[in-house]
Amino acid sequence: MVVPGIAPDRIPTHVACVMDGNGRWATARGLSRTEGHAAGEHALLDAIEGALELGISYFSVYAFSTENWRRPVEEVRFLMNFNIAILDRNRDYLHSRGVRIRFAGRHDWRVPKRLERTMDRAVELTKANRTMTLTICFNYGGRAEIVDAVKALIASGISPEKINERAISRHLYYPDMPDPDLVIRTSGEYRISNFLLWEIAYSEFIFTEVLWPDFRRENLYEAIREFQHRERRFGGVDQ
Repeated sequence: MVVPGIAPDRIPTHVACVMDGNGRWATARGLSRTEGHAAGEHALLDAIEGALELGISYFSVYAFSTENWRRPVEEVRFLMNFNIAILDRNRDYLHSRGVRIRFAGRHDWRVPKRLERTMDRAVELTKANRTMTLTICFNYGGRAEIVDAVKALIASGISPEKINERAISRHLYYPDMPDPDLVIRTSGEYRISNFLLWEIAYSEFIFTEVLWPDFRRENLYEAIREFQHRERRFGGVDQ
């Protein structure tokens, strides 16, 4: 699809989103925080559609961090059940659109078994799709991913002199996933919040005041336009 102001030959391969602002969106409307999370589903689906229209190959979202377990028990319980419902409602549609669904994060005792089974079904159903890879970072932390990679390296018996960036990259959750070209964070916050710490070393960042439930594909297009006006030198200099 041709979108005005966007060069089709400079579309980022991988866009990652920190979906922030659900709680503030709800509070501003006199609603519960859980209603803000529910409203965020529409934003996610519209952003995915926008990414598909542009031909973005990898789209990653920060759904639940390793730190989010500290939230009130009622909110955490809602999010667990809500994620099951989101997958149940949208799994078949995303499959029909050629989206491969993957989950990045730790599989530990805190994740409900029912949610794990729902995640596994989505992964199995869509594993052969290649139009776009949607990586849902759930029970995810950037530091945790690096720790897990180092543990895997040690367990492999590698000698210290052979540990380098390439070796660590091969032991990340998805070694085949390209580093994000662009990271978008909503709600006017200017921090990374432990998201893809290894992978974003040379990513471009765009911070928007838009709260996540109000985010739509037009906001994604706007971010892509800004991205296309930046010069990426990866530590080098202009010639």
